[in-house]
Amino acid sequence: MISIEYLLLLGGALILLSIGIAKFSENLGVPVLLLFLGIGMLAGSEGPGGIYFDNAGVAQSLGILALVFILFAGGLDTDWRSVRPTLWQAASLATLGVLLTAVLVGLVTYYFLDFSWLEGMLLGAVISSTDAAAVFSVLRARSVSLRGNLRPLLELESGSNDPMAVFLTIGLIHLLTSAEATFWGIANLFALQMGLGALCGLGLGKLLATLLNRLNFAYEGFYPVFAIAFIALVYSATALLGGSGFLAVYLAGLVAGNSDFVHKKSLLRFFDGFAWLSQIGMFLTLGLLVYPSHIFSVIGAGLLLSAFLMFVARPLSVFVSLVFARLSWREKTFVSWVGLRGAVPIILATFPLLAKLPNAELLFNLVFFIVLTSALLQGWSIPAVARLLNVDAPLTRKRQYPIEFEPTAGMDTELMEFIVPSYAAVAGKSLVELGLPRDSLVVLISQNEEFIVPSGGTIVHEGDVILALVNKRNLPELRAIFSKVEKKSVGEKAG
Repeated sequence: MISIEYLLLLGGALILLSIGIAKFSENLGVPVLLLFLGIGMLAGSEGPGGIYFDNAGVAQSLGILALVFILFAGGLDTDWRSVRPTLWQAASLATLGVLLTAVLVGLVTYYFLDFSWLEGMLLGAVISSTDAAAVFSVLRARSVSLRGNLRPLLELESGSNDPMAVFLTIGLIHLLTSAEATFWGIANLFALQMGLGALCGLGLGKLLATLLNRLNFAYEGFYPVFAIAFIALVYSATALLGGSGFLAVYLAGLVAGNSDFVHKKSLLRFFDGFAWLSQIGMFLTLGLLVYPSHIFSVIGAGLLLSAFLMFVARPLSVFVSLVFARLSWREKTFVSWVGLRGAVPIILATFPLLAKLPNAELLFNLVFFIVLTSALLQGWSIPAVARLLNVDAPLTRKRQYPIEFEPTAGMDTELMEFIVPSYAAVAGKSLVELGLPRDSLVVLISQNEEFIVPSGGTIVHEGDVILALVNKRNLPELRAIFSKVEKKSVGEKAG
């Protein structure tokens, strides 16, 4: 039996190695999932590490556990105000788009490989989920952002298409293994799972925010522990009731993240770190599970399916799903190209293995190959494609302030950021001359990359970033004061 000391040494070394390689390669524009998977493969039985691991059940359980907290953290960090305009577009991509991808890939798999029609559909369902985090990590490394609502659209699609992919995978396995299963029964199950998942997620997310405000723990460390336990309860209770646990935890995070509760910033940081730990652990485990020699044996079929997915299935499903969306052909083309595959398809590929389907091992190896080629071929090209299609924008990095404000329950005060535009009416005036509301206080000014602690006589300049403590009811008045221009309107930002 392997000692706990050896396991801790091995686990700690692999995680530190993953973080170190991700840090040194962050400017290369390589999706980190590729790096983490590569480290897992090198540490595996066919790599220099020589670690033997072939337990698909353990890998699946760890993957599901990791995915629960990754989805919750993703929802928690999503700004509803930014994604709301893209709600129906993302919902169409996450449902109709996923279904079309599964059907199209299923057709090609059925005609060109030794798969039945349902097995081909199963392969399509497994690889239908996308990973927007990989897209944004590549763009961030190249200091590129996206115009319009492309970022929130991709973000919401990625968070909401996982439950659909999971449902289709489990439903198709049920059709393949049970003689009593019917398509009509699967359709009814879909309505139950999504409806119950949405109901539990929305309700329990609101309950989480309420409880965090009312429990008033004596020790701050109890808050993240409570949240972890609550999210585990959300997933398991929803799944046991027959709903989609993955949809529930994502929506619970979305509702809680857009509510006010105590220690919100510290919990956001905690779950961001916890999600990264979950991702690293998940990718390392999946990398250990695969045998590289088996991947090489499916290169021909893998390249065929990868090319079809990238150039036919994904674009066709996107253009059909967004046929009524007010997006230009350039934006739709970009959405088509950035459908990178992440860890979820590999996790889902373990389901057929555990169900002992005839082509399960071949399906797993094909999915792993498709994920690798998607990350390699599409990942590198994302910034260039964004520029080519003219949907790129300069990346605005989030400012790090030397002070932090943590609201408590019932507070009506927020720390807000205002950007002074060109030709602003307030430019050249002192703070005392601005006529700010009595219960508003400018606490910090970012000026020429330097922070200034202001006084009443401090002069405001164009381009200054004003950090002010304001009462929520005065927010429209503050926005009007700082955004007013005399000659030309450029815009104002609050956050």
